[in-house]
Amino acid sequence: MSWDGKVVWITGASSGIGEALAHALAGRGARLILSARHEARLREVQAACAHPERHLVLTLDLTDEATLAPAAEAALAHCGQVDVLVHNGGVSQRSLVRDTGIAVDRRIVETNFFGAVALTKAVLPAMLARQAGHFVVISSLVGKFGTPLRSGYSASKHALHGFFDSLRAETWRDGIRVTIVCPGFIRTAVSENALVGDGSAQGTMDRAQEHGMAPEACAERIVRAVERGKDEVLVGGRERFAVYLKRFVPGLFNRVIRKIPVT
Repeated sequence: MSWDGKVVWITGASSGIGEALAHALAGRGARLILSARHEARLREVQAACAHPERHLVLTLDLTDEATLAPAAEAALAHCGQVDVLVHNGGVSQRSLVRDTGIAVDRRIVETNFFGAVALTKAVLPAMLARQAGHFVVISSLVGKFGTPLRSGYSASKHALHGFFDSLRAETWRDGIRVTIVCPGFIRTAVSENALVGDGSAQGTMDRAQEHGMAPEACAERIVRAVERGKDEVLVGGRERFAVYLKRFVPGLFNRVIRKIPVT
């Protein structure tokens, strides 16, 4: 697969994995559509990418469903097509079920799941018409299992797997591909921005996050997985093995996850 000239739309492109993907793909010749809520930060990412003049900044709020279809129309009008849509925008959580208001759960699911679904439905018809397109879904290892402090976040990521596994099965004959990425601890601000029970940001970096994989290394693994047409890829350190523990020894996993540090 060559990225040269491909139009890649990245949500959550203002920092972390999204920003690292922007640099990696721009360096490979892709034309980028960079989306997040904050235009000024997106402009900084654009300026730091190779060939900044080739890339489009398109501000986006994934919780504002009414704006997503018009944003897709604007992206298609400007670029002519979207070859790859990277669903990276989202928000994490650091609060117990008993302490988390239902409005916070809804906000997490609206951002992480319904935002991605609405944007997919806005872009999909154009991909089907061209018989080509690729959705790259940044899920999480907790899209494969649940841990303490991430109930709503884990639920939103599990939902992504169900939706995009179904989409892959429906559209493979139409040239549509889906790669689901499950990162573990990546050294980004995700824990600082994570919501606590009242909906405010945690504001601190988790120790596990601080010692996690560099976002640039994560981005390279994602790029390679997409190039190889992988359906799903686990990215991170030893925490990845929890997926296999859950699958093959679920009783042991349930005992371990009660006590193991998850922050």
